[in-house]
Amino acid sequence: MNIGVDARAFGMANAMVSHTGDVNSGYWNPTGLLQIEDSELSLMHASYFANIAQYDYAAYAKKIDDRSAWGASMIRFGVDDILNTTQLIDSNGNIDYNRISLFSAADYGVTFSYARKLPIQGLQYGVNAKVIRRIIGDFASSWGFGFDFGMQFEKNDWKFGVMLRDITTTYNIWNINEEEFKKIQDAQTQNQFQNQDLPETNEITLPKAQFGLSKKFDFHNDMSLLAATNLNMEFQQTNDIISTSAVSIAPAIGFEFGYNNLAFVRAGAGNFQNSLQLDGSEKVSFQPNIGLGFHYKGISVDYALTDLGNQSAALYSNVFSVKIDLSIFR
Repeated sequence: MNIGVDARAFGMANAMVSHTGDVNSGYWNPTGLLQIEDSELSLMHASYFANIAQYDYAAYAKKIDDRSAWGASMIRFGVDDILNTTQLIDSNGNIDYNRISLFSAADYGVTFSYARKLPIQGLQYGVNAKVIRRIIGDFASSWGFGFDFGMQFEKNDWKFGVMLRDITTTYNIWNINEEEFKKIQDAQTQNQFQNQDLPETNEITLPKAQFGLSKKFDFHNDMSLLAATNLNMEFQQTNDIISTSAVSIAPAIGFEFGYNNLAFVRAGAGNFQNSLQLDGSEKVSFQPNIGLGFHYKGISVDYALTDLGNQSAALYSNVFSVKIDLSIFR
């Protein structure tokens, strides 16, 4: 749930909290659903780790009336066809390749969103209810639940946004298949004590906060420039460039240059971290991104290349997404 969605957002380094205003707002800030004119559908696919992991996303959102809107989305991040070699060696020490099986490890996130305008001019809010499902073959599975809260405010063409993720903390409760665990526990390994203890069954996701600011500048010849920035905050000490025992902050900045609301070029940088080097020194690393987008008669096709130049520890990924305004079919 931390990776993000939509190639447009990836191209802008995920600096979306203040200005998001389409079906993908269910992820970035549900308040943005209020900008939908009718109903929208979004699809995205990305491959990670040299195509080992597949990341897919689908979302739908609809306007209820002039003051409210709702949406739903689903994310899947999974690694499929993993070789299960725990039974490769039998109790007599013989290798039998027929004992190898395949399994998948996948995370699912389903989000239900609602947004509503407030009586104050330019102020609106949105909420998310999230259901998390995680499955590791036949070995273990979990259920989790959480809530997000977001707000947006616009004044004099400046847009402000705040997104509070997992505000009540998100709990994941694991169910371990003890029969399958027994097979792992008895598997032949170099360290006979390696698989003796059951893993923890409770997992907690701590709250996070994101603050955003953006403004769109319109120029002559149908040119425009959208500039946006985020401050991504975690309430624990991390490797973010601003880090204390109470809070850690990583900034992100993104730009979108548009022509006639038809073609777009995007760039951004985020995930600024203090990375430890082999000689013991620290170096600031970051994740640069670029992207392209095309919009025509209610259909948007977007592409992003993340981590350009391999400036951060993460490998680059190609992201494709499609967004459709369903009103064009009426």
